[in-house]
Amino acid sequence: MNFLEEKIMEDGKINPGNVLKVDNFLNHQIDIDIMRQIAYEFKRRFKGKEVNKVLTIEASGIAIATMLADLYDVPVVFAKKSQTVNSTDDKYVGQAYSFTHKQMNNVFVSRPYLSASDKVLIVDDFLADGEAASALIDIVRQAGGTVTGIGIAIEKGQQKGGKKLREAGFHVESIAIIDDMDYETQNITFRH
Repeated sequence: MNFLEEKIMEDGKINPGNVLKVDNFLNHQIDIDIMRQIAYEFKRRFKGKEVNKVLTIEASGIAIATMLADLYDVPVVFAKKSQTVNSTDDKYVGQAYSFTHKQMNNVFVSRPYLSASDKVLIVDDFLADGEAASALIDIVRQAGGTVTGIGIAIEKGQQKGGKKLREAGFHVESIAIIDDMDYETQNITFRH
């Protein structure tokens, strides 16, 4: 059992509908030591890959992306989910259905932050059906850049996202892959 699986077993909770609640260390309150370990593990797993940008989607992937980008000494870019008064029309746009929020999101990155010369490592906290990752891949492609890998903290292996991305030829690394969860027993089975 790796460090993230141990943390999930220790602090995670399964809510109805097979929703894994890990907000006390991953996506509401941030455990910096866990983020640091995730970043080092991704750097190890993507050794030899050229990376000059780390890309994620707001908000939960930002902590992981920041720690990892620090190791690569490259910028973090995050796709935004909502327009602000500072948003421009000069942007790349992708669509992602949120499993957690049960809604379609248009996500965007302003054009100056991604280009054809970029070698992009995509990271996120969760992978379920692969919607967020697919939207980010689409955005990188619109910019003409290259996706060098996809790093996921927790993959829901019983859902189709990881399989779909791997079959499409992407190098996907998930630190914890959950094959089964049971709300009644609070039992989690990890893939090894």
